Amino acid sequence: MAPTRLQRIFKHVKEIFTTGEGYYINEQGETVHGKLPRVKAENPLRTIMRPSAMNYVYFFVGWMAWTMDGYDFHTISLSVSNLAKYYGQHREHISTSITLTLLFRSLGACIFGLAGDLYGRKWPMIINLIIIAAFQLATAYCETFGAFLGVRALFGIGMGGIWGLSASMALENMPMEARGLFSGILQQGYALGYLIAAGFNMGIVPKSKHSFKILFYLGAGLTAAVALLRLPFGESKQFIEQKSQRSELSGRARVRMFVADAKQVLRAYWRRCVYAIIMMALFNYCSHTSQDMYPTYMHETKGFTQVDASKATMIAKTGAIVGGTICGYYSQSLGRRATIIVACVFGACLIPLWVLPTSWGTLTAGAFLIQFMVQGAWGVVPIHLQELSPPQFRSSFPGICYQLGNMISAPAAQITSAISESLHIYVDGEQRPDYGTTQAAMMSVIFVLLAIWVACGTEQRGSHFELAPAAGADGGVGEKARVLEEAEEEKGAAVEMDEKVEKK
Repeated sequence: MAPTRLQRIFKHVKEIFTTGEGYYINEQGETVHGKLPRVKAENPLRTIMRPSAMNYVYFFVGWMAWTMDGYDFHTISLSVSNLAKYYGQHREHISTSITLTLLFRSLGACIFGLAGDLYGRKWPMIINLIIIAAFQLATAYCETFGAFLGVRALFGIGMGGIWGLSASMALENMPMEARGLFSGILQQGYALGYLIAAGFNMGIVPKSKHSFKILFYLGAGLTAAVALLRLPFGESKQFIEQKSQRSELSGRARVRMFVADAKQVLRAYWRRCVYAIIMMALFNYCSHTSQDMYPTYMHETKGFTQVDASKATMIAKTGAIVGGTICGYYSQSLGRRATIIVACVFGACLIPLWVLPTSWGTLTAGAFLIQFMVQGAWGVVPIHLQELSPPQFRSSFPGICYQLGNMISAPAAQITSAISESLHIYVDGEQRPDYGTTQAAMMSVIFVLLAIWVACGTEQRGSHFELAPAAGADGGVGEKARVLEEAEEEKGAAVEMDEKVEKK
């Protein structure tokens, strides 16, 4: 007797918190169906000892690339007031550059992600980093507001490629048992990038003769340094093997096989792609709603100084780093979806501590804990998307889904600001915008929607995706499709021959 719909739903939910079944790549590089590999929570020190020295080198370079990506992006948000004065524009007009950067990131994810899957991780990442460094430097030399907007739009193309390249290179070179922990560490490179930029903004900018432009000079130099750091090291293992397999193929043949793989994957994975884009839209709404307007909330609604608001934001970012690392580690044993759902539930419960207190210390503690949960859920994202991706497209698929979701969530700050400015509270007879109520309501809805959507999905925890052939390589999806097509052609030719024989 076939199970009822209710029984199937119960089984699906049960498998989120237990060892479920699904497709994954085993240690022999074969795609199999069965119980997903489950790793018991081990001593973190043992997990840290698992990677080799070269594993750490690849991870460190990917982590630094993502960290500098976060630094470069936040230089604008930290310089809004200075840029408004420099160009003679209103602050909201300067914020247009942030929106343009977010919108063009999807194009960069597509360009550099596909290049990373076709040509390898090394040179697309180096070129990507050099482009980011160039546009970061160009930002400092823009004399007109129009030129500034144009440069920041182009900067978005460069910025969009980094995440997919960094995540694929860093995690495919990690042992399977350590990927949860290092996924969390990798993702929080973005928060670390903000902390570095904020530290420079508070400590160096006021003392520099270049004023706020010093942030762009430093960012360009550090980003170029990461590109140089990547130069001495070779490709990932799968691309070294792919190169030997393709030694007799022309460049045009390699591209043709790659395109064949891409077409097959698009037909087979389009539902998963839609699922991942919506998931990433909710994730980005979660982070942008809880972070982007937080300094404004602390200053305008709670009445603290800009310095105190900045300090609270930096402490909250520290909570993000801690939460991402811890939750990423436990996702290896608890499961990717279970960890995200638990983080969302606890995050929703902590919202009152985030908005109701009036003292700086209590509010900052609430911000620390909220970001612990928000970025705790985010810490699972790099490895979860890598495992859900078509194994041949682990640079492009996660990056494109991430950036399309980010594009959908681009209005998050504007929505929060518009609603909050229309609501008012009175403190000691002073009218203030009510960012607290707006953020609390929006985050409650987002936490619930994200938990439900993730619960509806699947996972492939423990998959040895690094053993899959690269896109366009022998044994890839496109190659298998070509073999099947040849078999069909031979079969058709045989049928035609039989028909001719019968006619005779």
